[in-house]
Amino acid sequence: MIENALDNLINFVEREDFKGYDPYDYLNSWIPFRWFGKWGQAIPIQIGKLNPLNIRPLMGVKKEENPKGLGLLLQAYCNLYESKREFKYLEKAKYLFERLLVLRSANHEHYCWGYNFVWANPAQVHPKYLPSVVVSSFVGQGIYKYYLITKDKQAEEVLKSIAGYILNDLKCTKTDDGICFSYTEEKADCCYNASILGAEMLAIVYSMTKEAYLKEKIEKAVSFILAHQKEDGMWNYSINLKSGKESHQIDFHQGFVLCALAKTAKYAELDNPLINKAIIKGLEYYRKEQFFDNGVSLWRVPKQYPVEIHNQVQGIITFSLLSQYDESYLSFAKTIAEWTINNMQDKKGYFYYRKFKRYTNKIPYMRWSQAWMMVGLSQLMLNYLNKCYFK
Repeated sequence: MIENALDNLINFVEREDFKGYDPYDYLNSWIPFRWFGKWGQAIPIQIGKLNPLNIRPLMGVKKEENPKGLGLLLQAYCNLYESKREFKYLEKAKYLFERLLVLRSANHEHYCWGYNFVWANPAQVHPKYLPSVVVSSFVGQGIYKYYLITKDKQAEEVLKSIAGYILNDLKCTKTDDGICFSYTEEKADCCYNASILGAEMLAIVYSMTKEAYLKEKIEKAVSFILAHQKEDGMWNYSINLKSGKESHQIDFHQGFVLCALAKTAKYAELDNPLINKAIIKGLEYYRKEQFFDNGVSLWRVPKQYPVEIHNQVQGIITFSLLSQYDESYLSFAKTIAEWTINNMQDKKGYFYYRKFKRYTNKIPYMRWSQAWMMVGLSQLMLNYLNKCYFK
């Protein structure tokens, strides 16, 4: 079932030439939303996320390549090549790597990437391709997998350059607990998953160079994350570094933190028993509080609906990747995948965005749904069918 579903998804993605719509791309329209002030750009984005009718063609929004989406697809094709050793997957990976080099954010010394759309809320507006640590890190993860397979020298240099972006362009806040990397270069802030993703990229480069100053930064970033885990095992989404007030949003970002923390510790060779303790406790919370036994995830704790494809796929990835902590997690990843395939995959091969109690938003978003599901299913196949961990 899983392999067949993945094949159908790959066929859809390749028919679309890796291009597609995004939940947040309404501001790519010809409509001059910026004329209507700060709310004039924020409101359309929220409508775009919620509207189950895809009116983007009427608005002049085109299917485009999304750098984060391409980075995820690069990961997926590398997983497929590792699983099957078929050259066609490596060819696709090479193509995606080369496209990512073209789509790097302009006017930056170091390699970095941002989204292919304007993003806005009432407080701020981020222009197209404004780089962020999240987009750059997920692209970097894909490039790292490609590097491990090919030993491509250009990929090696790009990875080192991404580390340069994190260290030199992003703001880094020092606290008594450690350090926190900002989400973008625009201001100092602290989003837990974004900061540890930045640390993971530094750890990737450390695994290649063994430079002591990198390990020092990594240890401080990990210390900050460990200090902000709650007693029950979860992390809030972010913290206001001045007031200390945290934003409570419990969803797929828990999986981001757990995977990034585990990979950071591995790549940076961190010998800290508190890390394993935090991961074990975090996984227990993630499994018991965010998923039903049938493989359905909560949207945001404690709300059940909608069933969100991003939550589903992050469960597949997290429980596949970290199943060495509990063997039952690998079979549960398979349970999540099977429910998602049966309930959220279209006969055309793509996966739906959100499933509500009475209706389903079936818009086939490329980055948010298809690219992530290719990573999830390929990761599950790599770990489950080949009985190996931490690929």
